[in-house]
Order: sequence, then structure tokens, then C-alpha cells
Amino acid sequence: MKAVLLTIFSVLASFLMGSSLASVAETQTFPTSAGAVKITPLNHASTLIEVGGKTIYLDPAKPVKFAGLTKADLILITDIHGDHMDPDSIKDITKADTEIFAPPAVVQTVTTAKPIANGETKTWQGWTIEAIPAYNLKRGPAPGKFFHDKGRGNGYVITYGGKRFYFSGDTEGVPEMRALKNIDVAFVCMNLPYTMPPEEAADAVKAFHPKIVIPYHYRGSDLTVFQKALEGTGIEVRLLEWYPK
Repeated sequence: MKAVLLTIFSVLASFLMGSSLASVAETQTFPTSAGAVKITPLNHASTLIEVGGKTIYLDPAKPVKFAGLTKADLILITDIHGDHMDPDSIKDITKADTEIFAPPAVVQTVTTAKPIANGETKTWQGWTIEAIPAYNLKRGPAPGKFFHDKGRGNGYVITYGGKRFYFSGDTEGVPEMRALKNIDVAFVCMNLPYTMPPEEAADAVKAFHPKIVIPYHYRGSDLTVFQKALEGTGIEVRLLEWYPK
């Protein structure tokens, strides 16, 4: 009887909370000099970061059901597309003192956000937030056009307690990514036709050599190609489930 009740509770909880709960078991904990940072994949680019009683969301967007989840102390947005900038999801997790950092192009829509442009650095509650350019080098919807124009979107290097975490946003293996230094954990995108294939992502990762790399924003990509390309490099590859059923 107890097992049946536990099963019923699990199914009910998943129904009520939506896709986000399916990833709780995937939470990664990283020790820092200022306390443990917990990072949980929610869906695609949507990510939950928890530390010191503070809640940070990166690119909150559907299909995650944010209503009822912990409100945000900080929201980071990388670009204008709906899988990164979703006003409905932002509203669901915003409270009176929530702060939002986003590229200027996003601030045109999310007017409560504070702009942070490529190359700028801001500080927040013990975090240092660096905006890294995220853009296409060669891929776009038509000749001479790109899915992601240079200067519009951000990746972020966020530092806390001496640990440096990189979130690539939508990008190819641009020089600014390849030039990164001292990255402890990198979350790197890979999906065609919009960003880059796994082998290109792996090549870029080799250039800046993080201690740990976690593919995200990878819908439709073969992660085994990425993992195999990094064998023998000393870079730890962690494959997490960003598309829970």
C-alpha cells in the first residue's frame, strides 16, 4: 500500500509542477569557497541556480511551468528568441525585488531588465557576471544573414566563491568563447541549424579547456559525438537530461 501511495504522489507532483521536477535528480552541486552552488537543468536553455538562499534562473521559458516554483532573486536572459526570452515565464517567477540582467535587445521587450552588453561586467550578491559575445560565424536563414547577429546576444561567465561557470547562449565556436580562461564548468550549446554541431562544439571546448563541460540547448544533437571528441583531453563531460518526458 505504501508503495502505491508513493507512486500516486510522484505522478501527482510531476503533473502539478510540470517538466521542471523531472530534472531534480539531475541537480549538480559544485563546492565553492562561499558555499555550494546547485545547478538544475529545467528544459533546453532554462536553468535553475541555487546558492546561499538565493534563486537564479537563466533563460526561463516554456515548456517549463514556472507558476508555483520559487520566485527569482535574479534572472539572466541571453537573447531575444522565445526559447530564451519568454515574458510569461519571467512574470511567473518575478517578485517585487527580482533583478533581471539582459542584452539591450532584450530590454526593448523586457523593460524591467537592466542592460548588460557584450564585454560588460556587473556584480550581484557576491556574483560577478560577465557578458560574453554569442553569435553565428556562418549559419543563417539566407546568404549574408545570421540566426544570431554579433553584438545582440550574450553568453555569461558567472563567478561565485572562486568558481567560474560559463553558459554559452546561442552561439557557434566564436573567438571570444575559445579565448575564455579558467572556466570550471561550461554549459555549451549545440543544435543545427541554429548554433553548431557537436563536433564543432567539442573543438571550441578544447580551445578553452574547462574542467567540466555539460551540453545544453542540444535538441536533436548526437551527444555521443561530442563526448567521444573530448576523450583523452582531461575535460570531464557530464551528460544531463534537458528534455524530460
